[in-house]
Amino acid sequence: MREKLHEIIFGTTTKAGRNFDLVLLMLILISVMIVLFDSVPEWRDAYGDELYYLEWGFTILFSIEYLLRILISPKPIKYVTSWWGIIDLISIVPTFVTPFVSGYDSLRVVRAFRLLRIFRILKLSRFTSESQALAHSLKASYYKIMVFLFFVVMLMIFTGTVIYVIEGGQNGFDSIPESIYWAITTTTTVGYGDITPTTVLGKLLASLMMITGYAIIAVPTGLISVEMSRYKKDDSHDNQCENCNHDNPFGSVFCNQCGEEMTKG
Repeated sequence: MREKLHEIIFGTTTKAGRNFDLVLLMLILISVMIVLFDSVPEWRDAYGDELYYLEWGFTILFSIEYLLRILISPKPIKYVTSWWGIIDLISIVPTFVTPFVSGYDSLRVVRAFRLLRIFRILKLSRFTSESQALAHSLKASYYKIMVFLFFVVMLMIFTGTVIYVIEGGQNGFDSIPESIYWAITTTTTVGYGDITPTTVLGKLLASLMMITGYAIIAVPTGLISVEMSRYKKDDSHDNQCENCNHDNPFGSVFCNQCGEEMTKG
């Protein structure tokens, strides 16, 4: 019985395991929708009791599932401390904590992270390989981005100080930190409008910062794009089918010539 349950709950290669995970995903999605509906005052006032009982029903169901995973797992500690185990636990804790500590009920929406199981269930290897490429590119460009951000921070401090000197407190720039805040919102083109320059020099500086902001936003994107292109180029050398020696596109799981499963060297 334990082996059968393990095959259903943890397995994705069998029909029973696949169906179990698909049903579980549907229940998770419904439970997340309930949390969203419960946050709307009109719906909470009209259907508060129904949403409350439904939430507890899903929580009890997910709690039983979590305990079953621990009981039938060959290495329970490994599951509990794994990424999925932590997410499964966090998804049920807020409901049990809410009666004793208020303000944490909205954290129940964290169970939406459990929907990430769809990548494992549906065998979306293409998306998995692309996420690996993105992670590799972010890691490879980390130091370049950090150096770039350092100079951006220095630029914000400098321009914030300059606008403070130009405008002064009489125009709303009461301090250098507040002026730096204005510099950040202006450079990122957010522009809340709570602080605005009124002098000619101040408006000229703001215009230059807005134009510079487009270049600042584009630089990290370019750095990551270069690393992704380099990663795909390097990976393409290892993406040759061992059966027919046909070169396949980056991230291919099966050879598009002979259908043989690709293996990474």
